[in-house]
Amino acid sequence: MTIEIFAALLTFAFVTAVTPGPNNVMLMASGVNFGFRRTIPHMVGVALGHAFMVFLVGIGLMGAFIGYPPLQMALKVVSVLYMLWLAWKIATAVPPSGTKVEGHPLTFLQAAAFQWVNPKAWIMSLAAVAIYAPDQQFTAVAWVALGFLSVGWLTTVIWTAVGVSLRRLLTRPTWLRVFNYTMAVLLVASLYPVVFQG
Repeated sequence: MTIEIFAALLTFAFVTAVTPGPNNVMLMASGVNFGFRRTIPHMVGVALGHAFMVFLVGIGLMGAFIGYPPLQMALKVVSVLYMLWLAWKIATAVPPSGTKVEGHPLTFLQAAAFQWVNPKAWIMSLAAVAIYAPDQQFTAVAWVALGFLSVGWLTTVIWTAVGVSLRRLLTRPTWLRVFNYTMAVLLVASLYPVVFQG
């Protein structure tokens, strides 16, 4: 892979990773509810988990999903159900009586595993491999995964930092509750392309 192509890949990876989606909504909500330090395992899980997913998709999983439609449907159903459950968890993170947030931020393993039911992560992975490693050769796929890893940490920091900044503004229980409801609605809204397209 030439330097020019890798630079184009980094641009593609950054733009697709930094735009709103399930990971970023959840990172921002975690930044608000749990702070930066407690969200670090979640951030690392997203960055490493998605890069690993890109790699596995590139070395063979892409063919399985393209060639076996029932597998695509099963993934869609599991993804929708899991994301609805996460939206409910975000919406109910603040108890009615105070500002103390119940629950815990996602762990490294939970965040990494979440990539496999995240529709945006699948779309990004499949598109990146199709564009930048169409022959699916091991080295090319490894470069694509490295490209996503290179920008993944930065985008997770950005969204968590946005959440931490908002945390200072959301000092009243009502404001925090409204924020969490809004994040839950945005997470559900991110399912629209999965449910109503393809």
